[in-house]
Amino acid sequence: MARQCVGVTLLRREGHCRREPSASLLTDGCQQVGHFNLALPVSVLPSAPMQNRAFLFILVTLMIDAIGIGIVFPIMPDLMERVGAGSTGEGAFWGGILMASYAGALFLFAPIIGSLSDAYGRKPVLLFALFVLAVDYVIMALAEVFWVLLIGRILAGVAGATYTTATAYIADISSAEDRAARFGMIGAAFGIGFVLGPAIGGVAAEWHITAPFWIAAGLSAANVLFGLFVLPESLPPEKRRTFGLRDLNPFKAIIDAFRIPGLAIPLICLFVFEFANMVYPTLWAFFTRELFDWSTLLIGVSLAGYGVLLAGVQGGLMPVLIKRIGEYRTLQLGILSALIGFVGFGLISTVTGLVIILLFAALSDLSPPMMTAMASNMVEEDKQGLVQGVIASLSSIAAFLAPLAATGVFEAFVDDSGIYLPGAPFLLAAVLVLAMVPLIFKLRVHAQS
Repeated sequence: MARQCVGVTLLRREGHCRREPSASLLTDGCQQVGHFNLALPVSVLPSAPMQNRAFLFILVTLMIDAIGIGIVFPIMPDLMERVGAGSTGEGAFWGGILMASYAGALFLFAPIIGSLSDAYGRKPVLLFALFVLAVDYVIMALAEVFWVLLIGRILAGVAGATYTTATAYIADISSAEDRAARFGMIGAAFGIGFVLGPAIGGVAAEWHITAPFWIAAGLSAANVLFGLFVLPESLPPEKRRTFGLRDLNPFKAIIDAFRIPGLAIPLICLFVFEFANMVYPTLWAFFTRELFDWSTLLIGVSLAGYGVLLAGVQGGLMPVLIKRIGEYRTLQLGILSALIGFVGFGLISTVTGLVIILLFAALSDLSPPMMTAMASNMVEEDKQGLVQGVIASLSSIAAFLAPLAATGVFEAFVDDSGIYLPGAPFLLAAVLVLAMVPLIFKLRVHAQS
């Protein structure tokens, strides 16, 4: 990682020397001699304009990932009918299998992809995964039987593991002080993608049920070409580590990450928070229909509205908060907002109340980028891919387990045999977040002020 060197700097490059003003930005190859800093010929970070283009590419990549997830939501019933599902219930069951296969593939491959990028560089791994994603969308468009669709979703999960390499890339090109804000921009990119995905899926499907997949394939292919020209490698060879057979075991990667001093706390907090937060995508449609009898259109509009709020919070508000109150207080605000949101949704009975509480739900998404940045700041460059891969794997486990718990609690509290409380799963989520508050206090030392 680059560091700030103060004093007169002597740079040696290809046989000649030149003086630089004080506070020159040097790499870890610097050697200090008296009042001088001698920089040996080692790899340096890309220039600022190149970094900006690379950062834009990363955001576009993650937005396309989110579009690919959201694009399926509005067409899932028709897609299941296309591959042979006989009824709505049967279609929902097999649709759940597809969702589980995606989460399972993401869990298995996220740490592997992250470790591969630690060993061979970020750029080749990112571009290859994007190419696989483009091929996957073509497979999805051509699928007429369920097993082909299943293969497509598994490939999508593997390619979706680009998230780990993308976040590791951002860690490579960012200072410790800038990481939280840039990780927040990831959330903004996802928010925009989750707004565009369902919209593209719903509109394009009016032409043909497979049209959304062809559009997504074109976007992914165009992004590969974009990356070939604008994406520099962010991890120089001297900072890479060896990839071995042990890296193929996702559980081994998780165990290794938990053994890094201090890293277990932010990882546990991230897992608990993601588990609790999964109550929103899992139950939103059922919850609003049960309470307010909302139509599919209203449900879609509310989800799009939440995506806009999410993009505004993480892309606009978060950098301002970090600058003014620091990472730790921003994390505290996110946790407090999460508690208000969960309790609010657990008890609301009016649409007005829902709209108000939705603002707190959006503010709660201040939390994951802060915890991710704190985890990232605990490790060296050659472990960034590993850590981001483990974070993605833990999120995948949460995405696999949380819907099972949330839907079970929801069903128990909306039937006619007991207490009627549709918001019970949100109250359970509040209890989980409250339980991790003591761990949040321990993260203060790892936050940038």
